[in-house]
Amino acid sequence: MPIAAAFMVPHPPMIVPEVGRGGEKQIEKTIAAYEKVADEIAALKPETIIISSPHSVMYADYFHISPGSGASGSFSDFGAPQVTFDVEYDQELVRLIEGNAKLSGFPAGTLGEKNPKLDHGTMVPLFFIMKKYKDFKIVRTGLSGHDLLKHYEYGMLIKDAVEDLGRRAVYVASGDLSHKLQDYGPYGFAEEGPAYDKRIMEVCSAGRFGELFDFDESFCEKAAECGHKSFVIMAGALDGKSVEAKQYSHEDVTGVGYGICSFVPKGDDESRHFLKAHLKKVESELEQKKEKSDAYVKLARASAENYVRNGTVLEMPDWVPEELLNVRAGAFVSVHKFGTLRGCIGTIASTQENLALEIIQNAVSAVSRDPRFKPVEESELKYLEISVDVLGEAEKISSPAELDVKKYGVIVESGYKRGLLLPDLDGVDTVEQQVSIARRKGGISPDEKADLYRFQVVRH
Repeated sequence: MPIAAAFMVPHPPMIVPEVGRGGEKQIEKTIAAYEKVADEIAALKPETIIISSPHSVMYADYFHISPGSGASGSFSDFGAPQVTFDVEYDQELVRLIEGNAKLSGFPAGTLGEKNPKLDHGTMVPLFFIMKKYKDFKIVRTGLSGHDLLKHYEYGMLIKDAVEDLGRRAVYVASGDLSHKLQDYGPYGFAEEGPAYDKRIMEVCSAGRFGELFDFDESFCEKAAECGHKSFVIMAGALDGKSVEAKQYSHEDVTGVGYGICSFVPKGDDESRHFLKAHLKKVESELEQKKEKSDAYVKLARASAENYVRNGTVLEMPDWVPEELLNVRAGAFVSVHKFGTLRGCIGTIASTQENLALEIIQNAVSAVSRDPRFKPVEESELKYLEISVDVLGEAEKISSPAELDVKKYGVIVESGYKRGLLLPDLDGVDTVEQQVSIARRKGGISPDEKADLYRFQVVRH
């Protein structure tokens, strides 16, 4: 049995009267929409409600599912300890999801429980649902630091488990929209805020789930949204199904966006296997880019692919041009997968006898020795985008006023400690950010005396 329906809902604690103490009246449209969602769920009488929450346990490389027989919680952190919840978990469904994940090598399961108490991203939807319907168990899951496609794949894993068990289930994707919609809001204003809300509501109200992949990571971060990955898991749970999508409400009166939509499956639809279609599109686009790559990027890719496939360092190809063989320079090799950094290693100054060898060695390190990531696997190669930054000579400067985040990279040096940041990076918009990140990378505290250097790069 496929998932009976799915709902995109927000989770502002103030919407609960005991928390809001009258403040909830600001978002009456959201409350009215929530009541309709609760009515629809009650009418469906699901055996299990699956809730994904940004405030549940979250890991960078793992999707956590709450373990055990059940959990409790309250709004005590929001001044309303009298509002309590006790829920029973669908242990059979949890075991099947976890078992299927283990069999397929997917990073999801019940390991690493930090806090068994229910989070507010779970309790706010339950507050409305349980006023109308209580005869259900739940599955509670968090998000992860993985890319959007991995979240969609996770939704597909959940979908398969639900169908294998024949559960009558409903999916609730808990998540607020942008937190930067108004100057008077708690997080201030950013132009990406209203842009995100407008775009996400257009996409979801039309059920155009394939477009969820097109939200750039930097754009989402600047908009300060918290629900996008939750919505993507929900979309994966409806993979291959035509849906009747309906928007109930959207409000931004508090400076935070609250959107509510429903999605009712209407049957199989081969055109709505969005992950499959997106991977095909990405592979095609990257093939075209590879054909147009210059010698710098071709050499980095050849080195990376050779090492991942064979575990050996690439011998110098005979097609490498003289311009790479007759100069020495530091270089960084950056590897991205689906728009997310997958590895980046480089050298500030030359360490090899020529630039070609510098690129070969740093490409190997980028796919195998970046401590932030697991080594790249062969199955990932066709989805990797590779760039090479060749560094110019660093020059010492007297103050941050001589920096430009678009034009110059920065090196912060204090004794033996050194931190570097390349120029023109997504999400780094000010010199203050640039220097702060470089300090952090070098283990140099904000108040520690340090020397500054700037350098230019040629990006390939």
